[in-house]
Amino acid sequence: MTPISIGVLAVGMSVDAFIASVGRGAQAGQMRFGPALRAGAVFGVIEAITPLIGWGIGSVANDHVDKFDHWIAFGLLAMVGLHMVWQALTRKVETTSDAGAGGGTGWTLIATAVGTSIDAMAVGVSLAFLNVNIVIVALAIGLATMSMSTMGMLLGRRIGSRFGRIAEVVGGFALTAIGLAILVDHLS
Repeated sequence: MTPISIGVLAVGMSVDAFIASVGRGAQAGQMRFGPALRAGAVFGVIEAITPLIGWGIGSVANDHVDKFDHWIAFGLLAMVGLHMVWQALTRKVETTSDAGAGGGTGWTLIATAVGTSIDAMAVGVSLAFLNVNIVIVALAIGLATMSMSTMGMLLGRRIGSRFGRIAEVVGGFALTAIGLAILVDHLS
């Protein structure tokens, strides 16, 4: 993967955490930088760990699927990307009273972070079939998620849920495009 592909992947994986952070920030009211950075760090660490877990699972199966691994990578990335688009287009508009991602305890934050990182585990499985340094990819995903989640917490009060859907649709199409690029590269 090129550095540009890794960057696009990292941002694409971070969109759902960003959206959840916007919801948390909108409910928190006046958000200070310290708490926003702590929440961003929780999202980032969890989002960096899940592709490593997925990569480990995929590495175990790698020897058995060597001839069609590019199809698996494409399928997983396309499914995750298109699912993100579908969720963005079909989810009801959240208000600050029902956003679900805001308020609560540290456990609520961790549960939200785990929920938004499941797609990164599927991407990690697909990356096991490619010649990728998973540590670099996981760090990029973690740092992008931390940055975007911190920004989401800080911007939540201002932008609310108005722009979240657009970001999620763009992120979903970006993941699908990466999967297609992998497939085209391996078939040509």
